[in-house]
Amino acid sequence: METQQGKISRRAALKAFGAGVGTVAALPWLSDDGLLAFARIQEANAPPQPKVFTPAQFETLEAIVELIVPADDRSPGAKQARVADYIDLLLSESEPAQALRWIGGIAALDAEASARFKTPFVRLTAPQSDAILHDISRNERAPKSALEEFFVMAKQETVRGYYTSEIGIHQELRYKGNRFLREFVGCETEDGKDCPQCGQKYNA
Repeated sequence: METQQGKISRRAALKAFGAGVGTVAALPWLSDDGLLAFARIQEANAPPQPKVFTPAQFETLEAIVELIVPADDRSPGAKQARVADYIDLLLSESEPAQALRWIGGIAALDAEASARFKTPFVRLTAPQSDAILHDISRNERAPKSALEEFFVMAKQETVRGYYTSEIGIHQELRYKGNRFLREFVGCETEDGKDCPQCGQKYNA
């Protein structure tokens, strides 16, 4: 399913979003064609060309996924890993109702930001966006509002997208392909040292 940008009203998206309260379901995995498209997006590293979201919606999606998996000294975050593109591709292959729920969730996130801080979500300061993220993630195991459920959906697909990406697999997980190991040495951070095997730093 490819949503025609600009054809879905904010009211319709919010209505579909609110109607889904109580049903948080992960999206299916990307098809083979979708995985190939995602690989090409990462390889080209060209500006996004979303199929489902408008440019403004896509920018908000990039902001929320980067808050969920931010860059650190080990690897880049979800934005650089093109996780928003991954989600957009997933929704382009999904039922229209799924896309409506995500578009409605992004609209609700912007509405929350505007109500609390008088600015869209992408324009928030780090403390402001952290405050909203803290509030909408507080009931992650049993979300009580549509916005809390949107956070659960966003987190599920951000994690899946990140560990489907080249950055997530090779820079974060340090996957080096199938290799024969004479022994499994484990992570040396357990012994209070930086680990040369996985690259993880020991934090006392």
